[in-house]
Amino acid sequence: MSYLDRWPPLVKDGLLAVVVAAALSVTVADTPGVGALDFAAVITGSLSLVAWRRAPLVPLVVSTACMLVFAAHAQPGPPSAFPVLISVFAAVRAGHRLPATLASVVFLTGSLAVNLPNADWSGQNLQTTTLLVGWFLTAGVTATVNRHRQAYLEQAEQRAVEAERTREEMARRRAGEERLRIARELHDSLTHSISIIKVQAGVAVHLARKRGEDVPAALLAIQEASSDAMRELRATLEVLRDSSGSADAEVHSSGLDRLDDLVERARSTGLAATVTIAGARRELPAEVDRAAYRIIQEALTNVSRHAGGATAAVRVDYAGEELIVQVDDDGTATRDAPPVPGVGLLGMRERVTALGGRLRAEPRPEGGFTVRAELPLKEPLPLKETSRSQETSPLEGTS
Repeated sequence: MSYLDRWPPLVKDGLLAVVVAAALSVTVADTPGVGALDFAAVITGSLSLVAWRRAPLVPLVVSTACMLVFAAHAQPGPPSAFPVLISVFAAVRAGHRLPATLASVVFLTGSLAVNLPNADWSGQNLQTTTLLVGWFLTAGVTATVNRHRQAYLEQAEQRAVEAERTREEMARRRAGEERLRIARELHDSLTHSISIIKVQAGVAVHLARKRGEDVPAALLAIQEASSDAMRELRATLEVLRDSSGSADAEVHSSGLDRLDDLVERARSTGLAATVTIAGARRELPAEVDRAAYRIIQEALTNVSRHAGGATAAVRVDYAGEELIVQVDDDGTATRDAPPVPGVGLLGMRERVTALGGRLRAEPRPEGGFTVRAELPLKEPLPLKETSRSQETSPLEGTS
């Protein structure tokens, strides 16, 4: 892009008009027998070119009339045609072919009539007339080519926009079809299996109570976990079947308001867990709330599976403009023998990265494993103030 391309169109049009006016003023000054009328006609006809882009018919009429006055009085030759040529080009470029043709004929006929008494058809006048005709034809052809080129570029741009819109629609349609396929698969497989687990656990609990026996804690945990799994699976299926593909449908999914139930369920499996809530509790963005819950859920699941006999400490810290969740365990993981990252840790990292946060998941120096996620809060809305002396939740303690 050149330096002039960065100028506003009005500035460039004004510069063109000034340059033409200055050039013709020099011609007027060098032509004998000119007067104030000639200067006024040249300046008016030239400066009218400032409107060639926005109102091409205005400079076409003004420049043709003014330059005919100048040509009839001073007989300057081809230079008097410059403003008219530019106006003809602008009119044809804008699609006004008939007015441009009439203006060309009027100017050429007027110039010829002025020079006719002194015409020497074997000499300079014939050459001048032929030159002017060629200039006007060239201006018209150039403007026509420019107009067609501009129309082609606009059509190409429209086709590109239409093609992009079509690709986006196809991508959305394919994504919607894939979501529906996944929803059907989840419904036909997981929903059936979880329902059987839930029913069988419920029957076992009912029979145990009917016989007056103590219900095993593991059986109650299975019953509660299957109920939670069904609830979350239904919420997931609603999201997948949402035609807009919006995550807003996940509003009813799990969040930190269900943290107590999550930890109690982990305790029912034999995991010793403590929970500490620090800072001023506030309403969280839905995405942050879900991510925090899922990170704690996955971390506790990993402790139960890979760190048998370990205890877990969950900490949720509402720290200014970010939410910090941390789960520490005192299991067997060491820096010399770190656990192999699995799908769970990968899912944590993806959730945190999508929110623009930071995740640290690694063995602790004193042994065990730590998961720490720092999730930014865009617009924290305090619900209630809690003092630092009351940072521990009722769940704090070891089961």
